[in-house]
Amino acid sequence: MATLARTADWDARDAAAMQDILARQRAAFTAELPVGAAIRKDRLRRALAIVLDHRDRLCAAMSEDFGHRSTELSMMTDIMASVKPLKHAMKHLDGWMKPEKRPLDFPLALLGAKARVEFQPKGVVGIISPWNFPVNLTFAPLAGVLAAGNRAMIKPSEYTPVTSQLMKELFAGAFDETEIAVVTGGAEAGKAFSELAFDHLVFTGGTGIGRHVMAAAAKNLVPLTLELGGKSPTILGRSADVARATERVAMGKLMNAGQICLAPDYMLVPQEKEGEIVEGLKAATAKMYPTMLANPDYTSVLGARHRERLEAHVADARAKGADVVVVNPAGEDFSKQNTNKMPLHIIRGATDEMTVMQDEIFGPLLPIRTYATIDGAIAEVNGRDRPLGLYMFGEDKAEVATVLDRTISGGVTVNDVIFHISAEELPFGGIGPAGMGSYHGHDGFKEFSHKKSVYTQPKLDVAGLAGFKPPYGDKTRKALASQLKP
Repeated sequence: MATLARTADWDARDAAAMQDILARQRAAFTAELPVGAAIRKDRLRRALAIVLDHRDRLCAAMSEDFGHRSTELSMMTDIMASVKPLKHAMKHLDGWMKPEKRPLDFPLALLGAKARVEFQPKGVVGIISPWNFPVNLTFAPLAGVLAAGNRAMIKPSEYTPVTSQLMKELFAGAFDETEIAVVTGGAEAGKAFSELAFDHLVFTGGTGIGRHVMAAAAKNLVPLTLELGGKSPTILGRSADVARATERVAMGKLMNAGQICLAPDYMLVPQEKEGEIVEGLKAATAKMYPTMLANPDYTSVLGARHRERLEAHVADARAKGADVVVVNPAGEDFSKQNTNKMPLHIIRGATDEMTVMQDEIFGPLLPIRTYATIDGAIAEVNGRDRPLGLYMFGEDKAEVATVLDRTISGGVTVNDVIFHISAEELPFGGIGPAGMGSYHGHDGFKEFSHKKSVYTQPKLDVAGLAGFKPPYGDKTRKALASQLKP
């Protein structure tokens, strides 16, 4: 049995080991066909047991990787959020697997023909998961992959090495390598993984890396699900309840220290309410996090590299004229910390020339821009790449409908942020630079299944009866004329 080389350097043996795993998984998959519901449920149960039985170890590993991460937060965002899709898939699998009958054009059905769509597993699915929610963004797509009857190879992030290694060990203890295999390693490992001839590949991460993954997959025409990100806007309408809206935005922005692909990236607010909204954000932050440095509820930025990147955004904004409001309720000295925690930075007067408005932030920085009319806010959203999420606050139903009708995004939460990802039967996915494809619930099952068309012909000579069988004559011409009417 091939195993990945236990050396610090990536070499040809590691790439060959990946190819060997893929070949053995595909051979085992083909030999097993058809993959029955019992087999699929057993694999879902074993995946569920990994999460539930080792929840404390997984949370401890994530905290070690982050420098500090709240156990309660990890239990919510990574453990509970992984349990839910696995249980949901087990509950609904029998119904999902049933073939769908499809109608036929007249008169085929009357003559006894039948049509259906069968959902077959694709084979071996690759999953490249990110560091920000390393457990959930491995197990959530895996739920759909296993429900669809596939096998999986997983490449977790090198930026959360403790969690990645633990998941590798846990999967190895619960699954044969021909069912699920975890490959660890850095950028070279990721590059080689993305070049494998999978039957489907799921990538969650930044748009820039997503382009490289797509180019690599194209060499083998591998179908993709890309969950990327972008600058998800938050629009506060004039009818919004400011206190409630700012509390919900602050909660979403500071969850995981803003290291969420769906975090509210920037706010668009009525120009006359900007001051009130800033004060609302400050009050909400102080209520949730009266202190931050020693507060176990507040997550650290993942490493000095990411903290320095965020600090560079702040410095650039200040240099270009922004008013940066640092929300530090206890007046703590963040320069003397042992972790990489950062307080919320509200950036007023953010302009397109500032780097904070050019890239996805992925941290506790919140630019605020003002608008005079809702049309102006809509134009601003439409002037940028289509985002993964959009958040609209307001009690004016017509205004909310206008924003939703005239903007395009991967998904929307109205009067809150991020929550649409928690609805298991809503497809989660992006559009354009924010990604392609979607999963969760039934949509995930279908994403990772091959939708095979099956047409069954009756004993009757349908082509002859319809006039479409040589030798052609008057019957043929009459049949064509009946079908070609305006």
